[in-house]
Amino acid sequence: MATTIRDVARAASVSIGTVSRALKNQPGLSEATRLRVVEAARRLGYDPAQLRPRIRRLTFLLHRQHNNVAASPFFSHVLHGVEHACRERGIVPSLLTAGPTDDIVDQLRLHAPDAIAVAGFVEPETLAALVALQRPLVLIDLWAPNLRSVNLDNAAGAALAMQHLFALKRRRVAFIGGSLAHYSIAQRALGYRRAFFEAGLLFDPSLEVTIDAGLDPDAGAARAMQRILDAPGPAPDAVFAYNDAAALAAMRVCLARGLSVPHDIAIVGFDDIPAAAHSVPPLTTIAVDKEALGARGVELLLEDAPAELEVRLPVQLIPRASTAVSLDAFSTASTFLGITTP
Repeated sequence: MATTIRDVARAASVSIGTVSRALKNQPGLSEATRLRVVEAARRLGYDPAQLRPRIRRLTFLLHRQHNNVAASPFFSHVLHGVEHACRERGIVPSLLTAGPTDDIVDQLRLHAPDAIAVAGFVEPETLAALVALQRPLVLIDLWAPNLRSVNLDNAAGAALAMQHLFALKRRRVAFIGGSLAHYSIAQRALGYRRAFFEAGLLFDPSLEVTIDAGLDPDAGAARAMQRILDAPGPAPDAVFAYNDAAALAAMRVCLARGLSVPHDIAIVGFDDIPAAAHSVPPLTTIAVDKEALGARGVELLLEDAPAELEVRLPVQLIPRASTAVSLDAFSTASTFLGITTP
């Protein structure tokens, strides 16, 4: 015989109404009571989906390290996409930034969300605490097994950047990366390395440099570029950076050293933040629809039975003057890649 809501109420020593409120994530209960009911339902094999709770409030959770000038051009647009999708569906969104020392469960209690969207990097302990809440959850620009997630096709984007540089006859391509604990950065680094092997070229591990964790992203990228230029051996003829902010910092170092961009060294970024098109020279980058990333996260969260738990959104190469010294070079690389230049 199937487990009923009455069985759960009896096991948790609460009323049927309390079980209903707990499993629908409705306010009016202590967190201890709600967790006791959720645990009883799990132990008895009761499916809370039978109650079909309506999502009215969604909390957009962002790690505090992303709440800075270098990261905000990306995540602010993701948040706009989340907000737009919520407005269309009558859901009230809220923003919560938290760090590793914060009690995330206590902070979320103040927001009283029916569902949670997590964007970017979070510590494994934080993610485990969110999963334990057993509320509808979606990961954006983040991945974990058996959880719903929406990501850019980061590896494909890295491949596009590298193929573009190879088509321009650049062979010693350096990579400026961030922490590999970030899913998107790890995927871009993987795409960078794989591109050499797929092109039949030798990969020099010394050309891959990670930003120092103790520095802010801009200073860290500048320091990484300095290390690349000061390293013994042949200098690189191109740099692929894990995001535009890092690429622009690298470009400033190169120009300060008297190098010509792109004649001496070509530079490619990722994300196509507004500053990329206005730099001197304008930055070649991998364009992504950041608002679509957030909106698709809300859509995936609300799907009853998604066909796939992981959604990957396409990316596009935007060639600009930081990689090609002439329109002829743009044309040659574009023909090689099968793209249309702007």
